Amino acid sequence: MRVQLIEVSRGIAAAAWQNGQLEALTLPHINTDEAIVTLGDYLKMDSSLFRLIDDLDSYQLELERAVSQYFEGKPVTFNMPLNWDRLTPFQGKVLKVVKNIPYGTTMSYGEIGQVLGYRSGARAVGGAVGANPWLLVVPCHRVLAANKGLGGFSSGLGWKEVLLQIEKIQYKTSDGK
Repeated sequence: MRVQLIEVSRGIAAAAWQNGQLEALTLPHINTDEAIVTLGDYLKMDSSLFRLIDDLDSYQLELERAVSQYFEGKPVTFNMPLNWDRLTPFQGKVLKVVKNIPYGTTMSYGEIGQVLGYRSGARAVGGAVGANPWLLVVPCHRVLAANKGLGGFSSGLGWKEVLLQIEKIQYKTSDGK
């Protein structure tokens, strides 16, 4: 597994690539070691097996540009090949819907369930969203509870709030504000 490090204003993000496909992407961390360990956790792999990428290909350059622009507050669209093989079929269906949520907008867990034909599937959708290995690229932070509450987020609700604020998305905090 080859790893790309992306330095942005909020720290260092790590991306894993294999066979020309993005395997996973972390949010920024304080240092490289934290980012790489988190990447290993996402992939359920020993991070000591990762090798840093020396020369970036066009997709890796595009990812670097898009992540940097995102954290500068600019609307971006991520267009790179993703390896869906690590996901269950249900997770893949959910995350393909999530991938298409436009910048600055949201969907609820229940709405995603309805799109997929699961009228009462909000909880299952939440579990699938929580398995997202491509933070930002598949914008799971744009999935909110039915009342515009935060719901959950694998990297912590603090990060979810930061990402929603970058996109100027309105939401309710746990105290209902």
